[in-house]
Amino acid sequence: MRTEQQMMDLILRVAEQDSRIRAAYLNGSRTNPNAPKDKYQDFDVVYAVTDIAPFASDNGWLSVFGPLAIMQEPSRIDLAFGHEPDPFRRHTRLMLFADGNRIDLTVAELDLAVAEYTKDSLTLPLLDKDGILPQIPPPSDRNYWVKRPTEAQFQGNCNEFWWCLNNVAKGINRDELPYVMEMLNVYVREALMLALDWSVGIETSFSVSTGKAGKFLKLHLSPERYEALKKTYPDGDYAHIWDAVFAACALFSEISRETAAALGYHYLVGEEVGTLRYLRAMRNEWEVLRKGETP
Repeated sequence: MRTEQQMMDLILRVAEQDSRIRAAYLNGSRTNPNAPKDKYQDFDVVYAVTDIAPFASDNGWLSVFGPLAIMQEPSRIDLAFGHEPDPFRRHTRLMLFADGNRIDLTVAELDLAVAEYTKDSLTLPLLDKDGILPQIPPPSDRNYWVKRPTEAQFQGNCNEFWWCLNNVAKGINRDELPYVMEMLNVYVREALMLALDWSVGIETSFSVSTGKAGKFLKLHLSPERYEALKKTYPDGDYAHIWDAVFAACALFSEISRETAAALGYHYLVGEEVGTLRYLRAMRNEWEVLRKGETP
């Protein structure tokens, strides 16, 4: 596997040698001083170009980066599903190479690339042939820090968590496993992860990022709380799913009550009580159904 330095040298050399590429910069975790470093991190690169058409229409020029294992062009997939991308302003290729390195490479028109340059706090300039890139602070993950919720946001998230659990329960009792997993691992989990984010935010004065999909939560939660989170991930066995549901309820209740106390917000206990009563009744019905009896 090529080293980070070899990859950065290659990315920069391609930009330097192509007169159509006028500037280049790096985004993402490799610019983040707080992100754990390893060889699996992507190289999120933007090339600012004078004419995007040749770059967007031809993949031949990409061979300089090495043999590919697989590549994805999101705009072409969007087009296939009836969405209307704008490939002549920006075009992105996600490239996984045979040696395991990955480059997420965006080519963008000069004005667009410059306009977006200052929007992401995780930005590191690599090349500026014409002095078109404005001055920016050193890379920081401040744009991604957990945000303090308003009371309305807090209560809305609590309502979303407790409400969506009824769909999980109904799906279990109807033996609709794909639906159950969608409800639990998308809608319910999204509310749970947001609650965990807020809990971490309170502990850190809202000055850290938990990463995409909570990938850094393990760094910020106590071992006991992280173990509690792990118990909310079930397999396809309904008995295990019920255990995960009640594990999620216990964890969500604990952290949300703490958040309400810390921020001076009102926690709507009635929503929790009513939902738990319903879930217990539905689990009892499932136990009867599992035995082949009529509930």
